[in-house]
Amino acid sequence: MIKRELYMNRIRPFIGGELIKIMTGIRRCGKSVMLELIKGELTESGVSPSNMIAINFEDMRYSHLQTATALHDEIMNLAENIDGKVYLFFDEIQEVDGWEKCVNSLRVALDCDIYITGSNAKLLSGELATYLGGRYVEFVIYPFSFTEFLELYQTISPGESVQQCFQKYLVAGGMPYLANLRYEEAPSRQYLTDLFNSVQLKDIVRRNKIRDVDLLERIITYMTANVGTVFSASSLVRFFKSEHRTVAVETILNYIRYCCDAYLFYQVKRQDLHGKQILASNEKYYIADHGIREAVFGGNMMDINLILENIVYMELLRRGYFVTIGRTGEKEIDFVCENRGEKLYVQVTYLLASEDTIKREFGAYDAISDNFPKYVVSLDELDMSRNGIKHRNIRDFLLAETWN
Repeated sequence: MIKRELYMNRIRPFIGGELIKIMTGIRRCGKSVMLELIKGELTESGVSPSNMIAINFEDMRYSHLQTATALHDEIMNLAENIDGKVYLFFDEIQEVDGWEKCVNSLRVALDCDIYITGSNAKLLSGELATYLGGRYVEFVIYPFSFTEFLELYQTISPGESVQQCFQKYLVAGGMPYLANLRYEEAPSRQYLTDLFNSVQLKDIVRRNKIRDVDLLERIITYMTANVGTVFSASSLVRFFKSEHRTVAVETILNYIRYCCDAYLFYQVKRQDLHGKQILASNEKYYIADHGIREAVFGGNMMDINLILENIVYMELLRRGYFVTIGRTGEKEIDFVCENRGEKLYVQVTYLLASEDTIKREFGAYDAISDNFPKYVVSLDELDMSRNGIKHRNIRDFLLAETWN
């Protein structure tokens, strides 16, 4: 089990406190493991396991607790036999109807410390804001970074170089369970395909009561094939029209939002860097795990430029950056990243194989005159840094502790 210190460092200050800790992210990205890591730290600090109550709501043994009243009554009964603070761990809480009311009531009625996981962004909207407003802190958990993947993969294939491990990462992605399959190709592909189908069915179709599943599948296929490319709902409408199918722009946008709510895709907006405004159209979307794309759609190595972009984007999110695509006149910067007043610019390309490519990638920064770090990231082994712009091999970039 990897310690996942990136997340534990953020969660640790809140352990034992009154704020409800909510961990969200795509299904099977390691949220349940985070609960186990927290339990382990509590145990090490002297908390008795008998003070902990843990329920995974995807376990059929707890299907009778999937209403707010039933869960509340069960916890109150169990808590009567516990001396001192009660530690509550609720995994995949979105399966409980009206869970917000239950959790808020437990928070008031008990001396407790509450940890929740869920696979839908709507956990933190609507009624939750009413019942728990200001009383929770959220942590988004992502699939393994290359650093985490490397740590685990080298225990399975200890003779592999960092370069060979990265080649595997490009295809396998970062879903934690693949380590249990020793990253063998056929079982890994089967697992990721089943996971994708589960996200599509449970977290998108059922949760949003989607009737036109065929349309959803077509939209997801289109988005998966076109990660990192400028996207327009109206262009999809025209595509469907060519297939003699009438679809409203609003329907497409709703289906895309449902996919983002399930953490399958992430939307990146475009920003005019001179006008300091977010542009209203032509966003880009990246998939939560590029290994899922390879398993379901294939072609990661053919679309290597897009996959490298996807990997860098997800790493920027992991490290807490708010990310937009930057536009300056006719030029575009792949990622403009901000975090607590700090800023970072990143261009991603496959190889700086020609003088034209070098001019294009480094020239994207011509109109940016500030002193924040500017990177060009590629698979090249030689350092081509110039004019104050840093060039990094993508492996080194991903493994670096800091970019400032």
